[in-house]
Amino acid sequence: MHYRDNVDYPPLLTRPVVYLPLLGGLFAALVAMNAGGGAFGRLTSSVFPAVQDGTQLNVLTAALVTLLAGFNIFVVLRLPLRQQVWLVWGELALLILLFFYSFDLSFVFIRRKIGFLLSQGLVTTLYISAISIVIATVLAMIGAVAKLSSNGIALGIANFYTSLFRGLPLLMQIYMIYLGLPQLGYVVDAVPTGIAALSLCYGAYMTEIFRAGIESIPKGQWEASRALGMRPAAVMTRIILPQSMRVIIPPTGNQFISMLKDSSLVSVVGVWELMYLARTQGQTEFRHVEMMITASLIYWMLSIVLELVQKMIEKHYNKSVTR
Repeated sequence: MHYRDNVDYPPLLTRPVVYLPLLGGLFAALVAMNAGGGAFGRLTSSVFPAVQDGTQLNVLTAALVTLLAGFNIFVVLRLPLRQQVWLVWGELALLILLFFYSFDLSFVFIRRKIGFLLSQGLVTTLYISAISIVIATVLAMIGAVAKLSSNGIALGIANFYTSLFRGLPLLMQIYMIYLGLPQLGYVVDAVPTGIAALSLCYGAYMTEIFRAGIESIPKGQWEASRALGMRPAAVMTRIILPQSMRVIIPPTGNQFISMLKDSSLVSVVGVWELMYLARTQGQTEFRHVEMMITASLIYWMLSIVLELVQKMIEKHYNKSVTR
């Protein structure tokens, strides 16, 4: 782990006792996994035509990959920390893109469909996710306050709410709202169904996050604020919540990212969100992989945006403890 302090530690990977066994383990794993029989092996045989198959190709491929990894670690560790992070991130992202590229994708088909995916599917996904995030946050705040109250009715409702909606699969909740409520005479359209299910489900998870964040603030601060004559609402909004946000933001950011991806489940009731359109557009010309990978990359980009927003909010609330 990395902590900012005044003590200099030699980086772990610069120590031969760690570096060399790590490379040895990588070489042994590559040989055991028959690295020469895959894409790396084909690349090696194209560079060394005299070695085409068998154990020799497998060992040579494993050795080249190990040397490349070792050289990469050697170079990366000599860069400043921020550049190390960006370089490693970029290298791993490039490997993922090369992995997708190896699927022999039809980029002409992707270019023809990407506009419709973005204009229809992405907009619907963002619309559902954004409204669900707002409603879930409000539900979580209400639920957390109820769980910390001394009112038995509020506490019972909050406990039942978190137990029910955390205990049922999200897909079942969508079906319960979309197919169950009409049995009582209330017909709910597909998009409101998705928003309601996502809000209720993630509001239940976030209730526990908010409760834990509020409880992380020492009780003495509440008592001191009350002794100064502050009203309970003012104590919560001006004293407790600003401090508890340091604890609440990281897991809440995870919940938002999960909600964004789980919004694809509302496609089961016919909502034309991103994954639904990717699946149906891929079926028309049997190009499922192209559409699935395109949709996956769009979800990834959206998750990166949420991660950046989360980082900015964390930085804002960590000002008081940052040295």
